[in-house]
Amino acid sequence: MKFENNRSGNGGVLTLNNEIKEVGRLTYTIFPEENKFIISFVLVHPEFEGRGMGKYLVEEAIRFARENNWKVYPHCSYARAVMTKMNDVDDIFIRN
Repeated sequence: MKFENNRSGNGGVLTLNNEIKEVGRLTYTIFPEENKFIISFVLVHPEFEGRGMGKYLVEEAIRFARENNWKVYPHCSYARAVMTKMNDVDDIFIRN
């Protein structure tokens, strides 16, 4: 599996691909003046559901946000549910 980060301006798409096709994607928006990274949407294609691929996308987004010293606001309900279950994100998780 391989991640690609296609960033354009203050937004972008993280994609997770296997050797043949796209497994899923996560869209995001960055508000640099507020040090905020917003996860807008997480999508895993039906044939890959139930294997933790969405969680991998959220973890990669968190890694990217940490590299840039951004706090993460999961607007996407799936991303919010994943982050709520994680123990090591209290330093960057914007809960409101």
